[in-house]
Amino acid sequence: PKTRWEECPNCQARIKKEGLKNAHELQSYFVTRMEKFLNEHGRQIIGWDEILEGGLAPGATVMSWRGEAGGIEAAKQRHDVIMTPNSHLYFDYYQADPKGQPLAIGGYLPLEKVYSYHPVPDALTEEEAKHILGAQGNLWTEYMKTSEQVEYMAYPRAIALSEVVWTPRGQKDYSDFLRRLENHYKRLDLLNVNYFYEVPMPWSATVKAGFLESAEITLSTPLANSEIRYTLDGSEPSLTSPLYSGPVKVTETGILKAVTVKKTTGESSDALEIPVTRVAYIEPAENVNAGKAGLSYSYYEGFFRSVKQME
Repeated sequence: PKTRWEECPNCQARIKKEGLKNAHELQSYFVTRMEKFLNEHGRQIIGWDEILEGGLAPGATVMSWRGEAGGIEAAKQRHDVIMTPNSHLYFDYYQADPKGQPLAIGGYLPLEKVYSYHPVPDALTEEEAKHILGAQGNLWTEYMKTSEQVEYMAYPRAIALSEVVWTPRGQKDYSDFLRRLENHYKRLDLLNVNYFYEVPMPWSATVKAGFLESAEITLSTPLANSEIRYTLDGSEPSLTSPLYSGPVKVTETGILKAVTVKKTTGESSDALEIPVTRVAYIEPAENVNAGKAGLSYSYYEGFFRSVKQME
């Protein structure tokens, strides 16, 4: 942390000796010095986008991980860039409801979001865009104890990333990708890879259902050659559980659980869990003394997925 540099007498002495303005420029001085050393030994440096702080070393390649801003800035300065934003390419993020997944650092990165990424930002000119070398997925393993867990987090998201960097933007088709993914699953099975199998949709950080009399819950699986099995009593779904064929009607408080099942092998995904709650209207207020006659209100049009968005 640069606050330490600001308190360090040695760092402050170096800033003064080199005529630097602050700790950011001290960092740039250090990176540039290291780059010169490496260049003299036939090597080039690649640095995370923090190396933009204080000025880039002359020949540095930048890894843009804190979004795309660092990559855009570096490309405009004619530096080579590898796009690896944590919004789309951090494979240590959860890919389904954390309650049914191995412990991870946090976040939520489903397969479709990985596939949607385009590594060349629209903000760049054609000439600047030539400095985008490609993209990289990151899989940090401090929460992963086994190689099987690493495989589980990497696949099939790594397959989606390969198409992100190989396929022209106009030719990408997520539905077609999912169809072709079935062949990749067969390859992964033959290689004994422990991959993640898509849970039924929808899933978000706050999937739940509240209703007055009844509610219908619609599920879908993005995978071909698969079906959904579900339960309404909170038990784990199995191959003998009810087969999903249309919206599930619920009339009582409970937990709906659903899994995606491969038709070919009978293997199932982790379970999607949706709490369902029967609620009642709040009793009307009585004996309210209005300050003025009549009512006043404010009206806003919009579509809101959650109450928080209505702020």
